[in-house]
Amino acid sequence: MSILEDTPQYTKKDFMSDQTIRWCPGCGDYSILSQVQSVFAEMGVPRHQFAVVSGIGCSSRFPYYLSTYGFHTVHGRAPAFATGIKLANPELSVWLATGDGDALSIGGNHFIHLLRRNVDLQILLFNNRIYGLTKGQYSPTSEYGKKTKSTPMGSVDHPFNPCALALGADATFIARTVDIFVKEQRDVLTAAHQHKGTSFVEIWQNCNIFNDGAFKEHTERKTRDERCIFVEHGQPLLFGDKTAPKGLVLGSDVRLHVIDVNTDEDRARVLVHDTSNQLLASLLIRMEGAEFPTAMGVIYQVERPTYEAAVHAQIDASVARTGGGDLKKALASGSTWTIPG
Repeated sequence: MSILEDTPQYTKKDFMSDQTIRWCPGCGDYSILSQVQSVFAEMGVPRHQFAVVSGIGCSSRFPYYLSTYGFHTVHGRAPAFATGIKLANPELSVWLATGDGDALSIGGNHFIHLLRRNVDLQILLFNNRIYGLTKGQYSPTSEYGKKTKSTPMGSVDHPFNPCALALGADATFIARTVDIFVKEQRDVLTAAHQHKGTSFVEIWQNCNIFNDGAFKEHTERKTRDERCIFVEHGQPLLFGDKTAPKGLVLGSDVRLHVIDVNTDEDRARVLVHDTSNQLLASLLIRMEGAEFPTAMGVIYQVERPTYEAAVHAQIDASVARTGGGDLKKALASGSTWTIPG
């Protein structure tokens, strides 16, 4: 039997649950769900080997709509549950669905520690820059001056940059995509699955009820090529019109600059993307200003031992040294006493 015949064949339909999807019509979550179901089918992993974990929020309904094991947990604590699941069964493919409020506000502490530990799982952070489920309050990623129900005069908070936060927490895989970028989103999800360690994927997601058009400049065909740069390891950092592209170069001030690429000499100056370069990743993540595009795709990726592998190595070493142990004996050992009847 060939390797191809040995690999289970699945379709997107295999990962569609029988639950009625309860998101607002037109929500970007529908597109993300569709791409995740398609990518899951392409992995060749049986449904019972997936575990999808979520916290609280619109994005956190995700486990209900996938025909896999799922766990809808409490607000901001999905990383703790996902870590426990992966530790208990390292063979599972664990995916964490969260939002900008769930992950970066009440769940901020759990989020950064999951990243630094490098547990082998995938984080999908749906970023719509608003609290959707609680009806339109500003979130940790809402832009400065954002007028919402909870900030009627405009937010005075400086917003989080999720990818920058992930880089600061020593994440080993950082990527960004958009809900309606079908091919690019699938490529990023596939790369996240293949990475050994915590994969962080920020997905810009439109909330057409409370924050419609938040990413309009990046998604409309007329402006998309100017506002997005699709990065790929080993490829020059070019964007804009393909016949007259622009490129990113590193200046003497150790900052990125945009140049018009008209000649071979110009092209030679353009930086080549290297996902293992942390400095370059930081510069790409923090590009600001009207002249700069937003980096999309796999921005940073390095290898580091995973948390669950290290934990199980300790357990194996302990068992090898002292034997399997006896739980009943352990519970009754040490200082014990009897309470009189």
